[in-house]
Amino acid sequence: MLKNRYEIMALVQAVECNPNGDPDMDNRPRIDLETGYGIMTDVSFKSRIRRAIEMIDPSQEMLFRDGNSINRAIADAALKANGTDKLAKKSNTKVNETTKIITEKYFDARTFGAVLSTGLNAGQVRGPVQVAMATSVDPIDIQDITITRNSYTGGEFETIAEYDREDQNLTSDKKRTMGNKKFIPYGLYTFKATVSANLANKTGFDEEDLKLLIEGITQMYSNDISSSKMGMSVLSPVIIFKHVGTQSANNQENNEREAMLGCAPAYKLFELLELKKKSEVEFPRDYKDYNAVFHMSKLPNGIKVGFKPGPFQETIWENFNDEWLQID
Repeated sequence: MLKNRYEIMALVQAVECNPNGDPDMDNRPRIDLETGYGIMTDVSFKSRIRRAIEMIDPSQEMLFRDGNSINRAIADAALKANGTDKLAKKSNTKVNETTKIITEKYFDARTFGAVLSTGLNAGQVRGPVQVAMATSVDPIDIQDITITRNSYTGGEFETIAEYDREDQNLTSDKKRTMGNKKFIPYGLYTFKATVSANLANKTGFDEEDLKLLIEGITQMYSNDISSSKMGMSVLSPVIIFKHVGTQSANNQENNEREAMLGCAPAYKLFELLELKKKSEVEFPRDYKDYNAVFHMSKLPNGIKVGFKPGPFQETIWENFNDEWLQID
């Protein structure tokens, strides 16, 4: 089981794409209206992580996947917990057993948690892994351009002859349709997550799950590509903070307790990565337009830091060298 608290940090780059559109704002990239900084929701990250993990390890089942009936999954677990093939609404008497079945079966339920009371009551799972909303390093510039499709949809008819007749009656300019595309030229976002060992031990989230989660974060934009997300990428390395305790070896019990509870506030760890736009750059269009420094010298006592260089590569603890990310 998990014996340490962790924090995970990564930089997400968006190049000429829509990192996270808001359906209530005509799918415009999300933005802080007061500051102009871009926003990405935790939900957008978790959905990408789920899909990545399904591809990395197809044996992992997800409760919250595209088109899945949550209530059916809950009912299936409740029926198994009660040892029957029929249950009346709100009649599940083995809630804890049902919850256990769900967390054992579904990776995302034991990782991110889930509300399991939308149908038959299966309780609520507090996920050990919590993902924050991400903010861009600099304000973003939302652009809206018009695009042309050199084909058309037309009407809806009963016979092919009617479709052909419509086609013959339309001029060439009527056979084109117009649309729009909303995007940002560039944005650099900071992904942040925290992992609670105490909650992990309640849901069954273990070291193997953690390793798979970090791999999913590393590859969450690698294989799930659409035209609006073509410019999305997770920059290497992914940074992992491991709480190991501050006590000496002769006080093992207290050291283990500190490692589980944490030895430093999460925000202080995230502040160790400093990003500044280069002085000669007015409009950043690439991550190399920034100076990135990780202040290893300011690492709090009781914290070990690791860097995952890329997909399927092992995490390098402490001794890491990189051309872009400078270690001081």
